Amino acid sequence: MTSPLLNLREGPVARLRLNRPLVHNAFDAMLIAALTGALDSLARDDGVRVVVLEGEGASFSAGADLHWMRDMAAASEAENRDDSLALARLMRTLNELPKPTIAKVHGAAFGGGVGLVACCDIAIGVPEAKFGLTESRLGLLPAVISPYVIEAIGARQARRWFATAEVFDADQARAMGLLHDVVNATTLDTAVQRQIDLLLKAGPLASAQAKALVRQVASHSDGARHDADNASLIARLRVSPEGQEGLSAFLDKRKPGWCE
Repeated sequence: MTSPLLNLREGPVARLRLNRPLVHNAFDAMLIAALTGALDSLARDDGVRVVVLEGEGASFSAGADLHWMRDMAAASEAENRDDSLALARLMRTLNELPKPTIAKVHGAAFGGGVGLVACCDIAIGVPEAKFGLTESRLGLLPAVISPYVIEAIGARQARRWFATAEVFDADQARAMGLLHDVVNATTLDTAVQRQIDLLLKAGPLASAQAKALVRQVASHSDGARHDADNASLIARLRVSPEGQEGLSAFLDKRKPGWCE
């Protein structure tokens, strides 16, 4: 049986490629489990510095697989809850992965596919890519992916797209913040590689903790505690081996060890 996910390594870069092209990389239980397991493994791999998420075939991901949805429609509420929790764990694992992540969006992304894009730290797409949160057409809502999509595009935009299920293009996705850049298909690989190169020049610990810092700052309501936590973080980084090396390299006008 063909694996629903390809895990490709290029030195410090791991590429996770959704591999169900005949169904436009739609989710089913096997793909969700495979992707969650791969992310868990990469989180523990000190040799991995960057993770690229991409799709095989014409689409990035069409969201839920129709056969899977049919099975779940016939399942009990408890079974549907367990199934949804598996998807929720995948999204949270990707969102909180202690490695920088890049979504390479070469084609359409719908439903859960939009969730994957929103969970990645950097998202680059092509002009031809289409996006949609189309669950309301089925009498459903993008509940599981909503924390990440709302964080990416904002509450006001989410209210529109969640309710209308309207399909939008790459320029709209960039304007809302779902995509960081839109580039021609012929230069997509180059644009992704540029981000990889930038991430590999950053300190491994610093780049890994960047998203955690953003989450903490965004969720803080106590200003004094916020200041204390940030002061503690920068103090730890400054005295860490990585921080010492970075500062020394800067002062010595040389590249830090992780770039050699």
